[in-house]
Amino acid sequence: MDHRAFKDRIYEQFGHLGKSLASPKRLEMLDVLCQGPHTVESLARASGQTLANASQHLKALRTARLVEAEKQGLYVTYRLAGPEVGEFFLAFRRLAESRLAEIERITRLYLGSRDMLEGVDQATLLERVRSGAVLVLDVRPAQEYRSAHIPGALSVPLAELEQRLAKLPRGRQIVAYCRGPYCVMSVEAVEILRRHGRKAARLEIGVPEWRQRGLPVARGPDPAPSPNPVEVP
Repeated sequence: MDHRAFKDRIYEQFGHLGKSLASPKRLEMLDVLCQGPHTVESLARASGQTLANASQHLKALRTARLVEAEKQGLYVTYRLAGPEVGEFFLAFRRLAESRLAEIERITRLYLGSRDMLEGVDQATLLERVRSGAVLVLDVRPAQEYRSAHIPGALSVPLAELEQRLAKLPRGRQIVAYCRGPYCVMSVEAVEILRRHGRKAARLEIGVPEWRQRGLPVARGPDPAPSPNPVEVP
């Protein structure tokens, strides 16, 4: 093999990986899988696809070795092939945000129309958490909460929020988070909470971004509510 053939073959392999990402739906599915393992059924629902289309996209991601699959009974569970895949996705997203002004325009148009441009950032949240001033809600599906969540956050999936409102303490600000800056579940949660007279805001980052900042995450079932639900060093 000469020098040119060597380089051609190496970059051909890079190209295979690039082709696997050339689909908006595959990128969205990777974003969801950054939260934790999912079945093809839940991935299809989360990304607004038919089961058949979701399966085809997952096949492409598996061929590129970006995701892995494990059969559990009647269901197949998919997960990222390794933590480096999640790190790559976050870096890819940051690159897109820095180079494509349209991303910010679309985001401002969507959030501005809902009076939600003033999200709670990490530093502000930590300050309010330490003072015991906020209640943090994780409004993602329960299986994502069990995979990893902000320590002390309460699991209240969006579909259950209105039914569980009466059990949430009054007089404290509520901060809702979901899958990150482009997830709309926290936006919907804040709309519901404000509609019921609660003071609410959204955390702009999700668990992958929280972890990447070197902050601790917790795993497992919903903890019992406490006077100061989130404890962060």
